[in-house]
Amino acid sequence: MKLFEYESKEIARRYGVQTPRGVVVSTPEEAVRAAEEFGSVVLKSQVLVGGRGLAGGILKAENPGDAYEKARGLLGKVIKGERVEKLLVEEKVCISREYYVSITVDRATRQITYLVSSMGGVEIEELARKYPEKIRRMSVDPSIGYSPYMGREAAVFMEVPWSLSSQVDQVLSAMYKIMIDYDAELVEFNPLALTCDNRLVALDAKIIVDDNSLFKHPELQALYGRGLTAYEKKAKELGFNYVELDGDIGVISNGAGLTMATMDAILYYGGRPANFLDIGGGAGRERVKEAVKLLLSHFKVKTLLVNIFGGITRCDEVAYGILEALAETGVSKPVVVRMLGTNEEEGRRILSEKGIVVYSEMDEAVRKIVEYSRGG
Repeated sequence: MKLFEYESKEIARRYGVQTPRGVVVSTPEEAVRAAEEFGSVVLKSQVLVGGRGLAGGILKAENPGDAYEKARGLLGKVIKGERVEKLLVEEKVCISREYYVSITVDRATRQITYLVSSMGGVEIEELARKYPEKIRRMSVDPSIGYSPYMGREAAVFMEVPWSLSSQVDQVLSAMYKIMIDYDAELVEFNPLALTCDNRLVALDAKIIVDDNSLFKHPELQALYGRGLTAYEKKAKELGFNYVELDGDIGVISNGAGLTMATMDAILYYGGRPANFLDIGGGAGRERVKEAVKLLLSHFKVKTLLVNIFGGITRCDEVAYGILEALAETGVSKPVVVRMLGTNEEEGRRILSEKGIVVYSEMDEAVRKIVEYSRGG
């Protein structure tokens, strides 16, 4: 479960991590009062999606009047499908340098692992792609836990002034404690800023708690479900196994294994899946129709791949479901279908008559959808 930035910062502060002074507001008038107290401020939309800054969800204001106008523009705004209900108004901090620090579970090594970098304020995926040498991984020995030498190693790699190495140690130690105490999947400070008065301050904070551990955290149980996007909520209502991703190729398949394999193949050929959606076994046309409608309506989905292995699921039912969804939505996005198995020939005939490309081999279908996603 994702926590809002202000909630993550509240936890970070309890563990000794410095953050800017700030207050959560829900009206422009409250933003004015915050600006009167702090002076120049940053207004940060509290939504559970990434890339808020690029989407116009973070604005600076130099005076109370400016804060009022900026807050009025942000409150109620929809950012990546999420409506802004609250703002975190923080004092503007003088920054001399930005770093990246996070701690997560490395599935490959099955260990809690730090990621640190001298380049903060950018997406870690983008950083890893462009400057992999700028990221240091440090795994934590589970029999020992965090050790101060890791803070010193991180400080050297991040090129933090040596006089501040104890602050790096404090931040990394706090992150590990938060990770353990909250059963977190991720604790991230990006950027962790070196201020003009030589302090390390977490300008942004992100904590994701493992849903499976919520029974251990009653204070968080009541919040469960609020972090779902509108599409995730709809998928949950429809009974789909659905996960949002950052790509632009919609994926519908039957069976978790086949869905995962489809996503892997898309990545292999250079595409980016927008989601995981498993319609399950024996899905009829109505279930297929709702799944296709859900993804066609998604603003991130530019193309759609339906990959069905027809066993209990009948390919002709899948075909009718796809056509009904297209007719009801009226959305015209490239759709590629791979179907194999029960009533395959009938399904292919139904779709082909409407001009939809159908393949028997998954490899061909994936290559075609990736080509479409690139404008081919």
